[in-house]
Amino acid sequence: MARSIPALVNHRLLEWARKEAGYTDEEAAEKLKRSVEELRAWESGDEKPTLRQAERLAKIYKKPYSVFTLSEPPKTTPLATEYRRLPNVTPGKESPELRFALRDLLYRRHVALELFEELGELPEKFSLQAKLSEQTEELSRRIRNLFQITHENQFNWQNDSHAWKAWRNAVEVQGILVLLFSDATHEEVRGVSLFHSMLPVIGINTKEITASRPFTLMHEFIHILLANGNEEKPAIDERHTSAEWKKIEEFTERVAGGILMPEELLKQEHLIQTRVPSSIWSIHEIQRLARKYKVTPLAFTTRLLILGRMNPASYRNWKDAWKEYLDQHPPKKGGFATPAEKSLNRNGLTYTTLVIDALNMERITPVSASKYLNVNYPYVEELRLHIAFGEPLPTYRRKGE
Repeated sequence: MARSIPALVNHRLLEWARKEAGYTDEEAAEKLKRSVEELRAWESGDEKPTLRQAERLAKIYKKPYSVFTLSEPPKTTPLATEYRRLPNVTPGKESPELRFALRDLLYRRHVALELFEELGELPEKFSLQAKLSEQTEELSRRIRNLFQITHENQFNWQNDSHAWKAWRNAVEVQGILVLLFSDATHEEVRGVSLFHSMLPVIGINTKEITASRPFTLMHEFIHILLANGNEEKPAIDERHTSAEWKKIEEFTERVAGGILMPEELLKQEHLIQTRVPSSIWSIHEIQRLARKYKVTPLAFTTRLLILGRMNPASYRNWKDAWKEYLDQHPPKKGGFATPAEKSLNRNGLTYTTLVIDALNMERITPVSASKYLNVNYPYVEELRLHIAFGEPLPTYRRKGE
């Protein structure tokens, strides 16, 4: 039997890469399907993994194999210097999945900045800001006016997907990258923002249903405005108490709801006009209004509660009924999307356009474009025709898919 080839790796780098990925030695050993004692022996230098085992570790940690051969661990910036404070996430102790998602968002931002430079452009500094002292309804109106989305626009959107694209484009026009990520669980994080004065990033979890994404997007947008107003700091530097932070979260939720469901429009709804705060609302009634505004029924009832159009008892009763309804009617899964559509949805219009423009101007190769968009080249060509010439993306499956 042929002997396994030992990997010529630096045992210190094995431990560093594991900790950078956020795994305990027990978790890493379970992923690798080896004993924790064996993994510890590799990290202590008492034994060496085989070449195949080391390659498997590199894949688990999402690092290039070559990093294991360095003499010293690379100097890295803590991820918590990049993202906003997140509920139930301790800076420096993020889950591996969240770490991978954050690094992917940072990578795409880095690519975007490089492409701006290649194209001879420079994104403008994002200077919009907000203060916690502002009235939430007034701030909501200011932001909605900034986006230039009218109620006619909103009510004419055909479905939740159209609404999501419109709100996303409105945010990206302001100079923010809006990207989707898929590693982290929905329970851990729905959305996240990366605070940068130039090309800040909003990340939305792909597990967030389409109808919920605009609210999460607005929530993160306001966090960025508050950071610019010196009301927030990156997670590692955030010093607000839990009570203070709860008020910040409530503030962002109120403003987000006001952007998507303006008070002046809700006052004109006949069904709302005929109700008192203690009224009992049916599931169907809330669903009908939520569909009109392209939000979730829960977001709509929460907005009614905030505006005093529904009292806490009525709100709790409706939430209980809604939970029972969802148990009996689980949400339907989305339809099929082609690889090109998935890529565009994942990366957004700004990022995708940057890649396609750089490709058209021969500043990057087709191989690089495929890598940046995370899609095989035939679909890059479909995206190129769509972005550059306005051709619709094909909706068919390719042979063998």
